[in-house]
Parts: sequence; C-alpha cells; structure tokens
Amino acid sequence: MTELSHLDEQGRARMVDVGGKAATERRAVARARLRMSPATAEAIVERGVPKGDVLATARIAGIQAAKRTGELIPLCHPLPLTYVGVEADVAVAEGTVTIVAEARTTAQTGVEMEALTAATVAALTVYDMVKGLERGVEVSEVTLLEKTGGKEDWRRPG
Repeated sequence: MTELSHLDEQGRARMVDVGGKAATERRAVARARLRMSPATAEAIVERGVPKGDVLATARIAGIQAAKRTGELIPLCHPLPLTYVGVEADVAVAEGTVTIVAEARTTAQTGVEMEALTAATVAALTVYDMVKGLERGVEVSEVTLLEKTGGKEDWRRPG
C-alpha cells in the first residue's frame, strides 16, 4: 500500500469518499471466544445465571451493536444492514463460549467492522452477565473469519 486512504493531503484523518464506488453485496463473518470455568459455562447452558438468559441477551446485544457501528468507530461509514446474525456455542467441558457474527449489506464499502463489533459486544455481554459468578472470565480472541464482496473475497486460513 503506497498511500494511507484515511489521511488527507495535510495528514489529517478523514472519512474515505466511497461515493464513486458501485454498491455491491457484501458479507463478513467474525468470531469472538471467551474462556471461563466449566462451572460457569454450564450455568450459561442451564440458564442458571442470575442476570438471565446469557446467550439470548448476547445475541440481541450483538445485533444492536452492529447497527450502531458507524456511531462507535470513527471514520466508519454507517451502512444499511440487510442482515445481522449472532450465534453462540458453549463447550462446557472446555469452559469456552464461541460467538460467530455475520453481517450483510448491499453498499459501497465493506461490512467487516459491523461483524467484528457484533462479535465483540456479544462477548462483552457474556462477560458482563457472568462476572458475578466468575471474575476470571477472559475474552480471548476477536477475529475476522471471512469477507465477500468489494475488491476481493478473503477467508482466514485454516
């Protein structure tokens, strides 16, 4: 990359003008992982967490967060999302919760930040809801898994 796209001629941060780009279908998938004790993971599955249904709350939080990404991330374009999905898998024996978020749009720019924001906020919601049971819960990973549309499609190896 020879020039930084988010800097103007004076080196100041700016929002990139995507007005000349064609609107195309775009999709992104991101993942977040949490580590905790098997007992806490079991409480999530058994809906035994005092704050309520952890996974349902995290799912809604992730969807809401994706919709507000343009307000949260400086220089990020607000996008008309056509779909946001947030799913969670709990592995009790391993003490892990894996959250996968998918975002879709037809727009002039990608939807990776929306998928990453959804996964992150869903993970933070899980953390918030179980911290009364366990203080050592760790959000251990947030990563983009794949994106389609725009200049090129991309998938995380492995």
